[in-house]
Amino acid sequence: MAKILDGKIMSEVLRSEIAERVVRLKARGVTPGLAVILVGNDPASEIYVRNKGKGCQEVGIHSETVKLPEDTSQEVLEREIERLNCDPAIHGILVQLPLPAGLDEAAALARILPEKDVDGFHLLNAGRLLTGEAGVIPCTPRGALHMIRQTGRDLNGLEAVVIGRSNIVGKPMAALLLRENCTVTICHSRTQNLKEHTRRADILVAAVGKAGFVTGDMIKPGAIVIDVGINRVDGKVKGDVDFDSAAPVAGWITPVPGGVGKMTITMLLQNTLEAAERMS
Repeated sequence: MAKILDGKIMSEVLRSEIAERVVRLKARGVTPGLAVILVGNDPASEIYVRNKGKGCQEVGIHSETVKLPEDTSQEVLEREIERLNCDPAIHGILVQLPLPAGLDEAAALARILPEKDVDGFHLLNAGRLLTGEAGVIPCTPRGALHMIRQTGRDLNGLEAVVIGRSNIVGKPMAALLLRENCTVTICHSRTQNLKEHTRRADILVAAVGKAGFVTGDMIKPGAIVIDVGINRVDGKVKGDVDFDSAAPVAGWITPVPGGVGKMTITMLLQNTLEAAERMS
């Protein structure tokens, strides 16, 4: 039976360390600040933003939420981003996605100063990740890699398969695993013979957005299985991995809920702290 990679426990350890560093930074007269821009009234986005605010409060980071109406124009949104770019009390800016229809997400994200881009979505930070330079790493992949490292396995030369090629998770996850000297395969909706790829994987990351998509017969015995999926099914949160069939096969596995999702907000706090440390 697989060992559980508990995101709640790992997150608590990291948040304790972050809180200590925040105290040291405050002693130098700097309070890390995060601003979240929320456009419209999407219920899931409102929950995420509220959880981010709670996380900031827990570790001593100043947070503010800028709420804009559903019919906000691109010009007003970008003007708000520019205002926060110029605010010395704000070290991290996050635009909560998805934005309402009619707004250009790419153009909005490009307006955020790269050094304040704590989501790691700016093209400059994406390029730095791909070329191996120092930059802001997207929160979910960074959290997933932390969990992989907690297994204690030497990652050099391991076969890693990432299911999903999004700019938010799949591609940066693959880039991070390449940095760890893994042999990386990205699978997606056009991949043929998916099971042949996944059964070779020492590390399998599922970020496809389909509940229970990865089943036990797709997993190499003893593999590290990282489930990034958050799918709502009949009022419950389900992962991309069918936990019941996967857990007896895998060596390590992340639960949903209580896995990667817990780490994502913690890595946002870490990115905000590091941004403040770099600017102070």
